[in-house]
Amino acid sequence: MTRNFVLTLTGPDRVGIVENVTGLLLDRGGNVETSRMARLGGEFAVLMLVSMPEDRLAGLDEDFGALKSQGYKVGTAPAERTHAESHEGWTPYQIEVQGADHEGIIHEVARHLARHGISIEEMDSESAPASTSGVPIFAMTASVLVPPGEAAEGWEAGLEEIGWRLNLEIDVIASPARE
Repeated sequence: MTRNFVLTLTGPDRVGIVENVTGLLLDRGGNVETSRMARLGGEFAVLMLVSMPEDRLAGLDEDFGALKSQGYKVGTAPAERTHAESHEGWTPYQIEVQGADHEGIIHEVARHLARHGISIEEMDSESAPASTSGVPIFAMTASVLVPPGEAAEGWEAGLEEIGWRLNLEIDVIASPARE
């Protein structure tokens, strides 16, 4: 029987870290189903959904001992339900935010979505200097799932109000269904 789990790893960025992690998983018959990896500052972050034969899970933490001794933090958590099982009937949307960078943008948007029971499935953000002025520009893209019965007019209008108040452009786009 196969088990799914989420693997997280953070630590110093260096050449070969992805090869090390995936090699350890492959040696145990594991397969990376989905992953996200990024260098954030000088640190490297890995987030993976891994499937592995249940009888090969014992001792996995010890396999990561060498990486832990090099300063990497490694964690695992079981992932039992699939996306479709936990969000049946929910409607997918994409939210795009852009404007002058300042503290609290992600918090404002996330708080609004949480108040409406909306699940954030993915979120990417960055701040970079504008090409002409050098002023920091914030950009964020989020994939969200809206629960059945949540009226689009209510939560979308709230995002418009946030955009107006914080001087941001916020666009909401209906997304095709995802598995």
